[in-house]
Amino acid sequence: MKISLSLAAAALLAASAPIYAQTSMSGGTGGSAAVGGTSASTVGTGGTSTSPSGTGSSIAAGGSAAAANGKVHSGTNVNQGNGPVLNANTRAQAHEGGTFSRSQTKTKVKAGEEVESRTRTMSHQPGSKPVKSTTSISQ
Repeated sequence: MKISLSLAAAALLAASAPIYAQTSMSGGTGGSAAVGGTSASTVGTGGTSTSPSGTGSSIAAGGSAAAANGKVHSGTNVNQGNGPVLNANTRAQAHEGGTFSRSQTKTKVKAGEEVESRTRTMSHQPGSKPVKSTTSISQ
């Protein structure tokens, strides 16, 4: 009788205890544009995970640009927004006369809730239409 009472008590406790599942999400976007000796690429990625011991988030971004005989610029900003939010914005562009390529990626991670990222690229050569592209994710 002692054993079955202990097993019944253990089963009752196990049934009433909340079960915590770990949830996690991650994602990112990237892209590149190139035309006439210029190129530009950017990428952004982030993730968040929640478990019984807490919530953690990470974010990363970067970009590069190249031009055979022109000017290039690239830069990345990463900061903490309001509350548990991480933001990253990276841009890259290359110019060579009227020809240019550029790319921009914006990534946002809201701890335990969402991951968003969007990359926009564009390249243009005088005398032709610009080539544009957009890639995005939202989880």
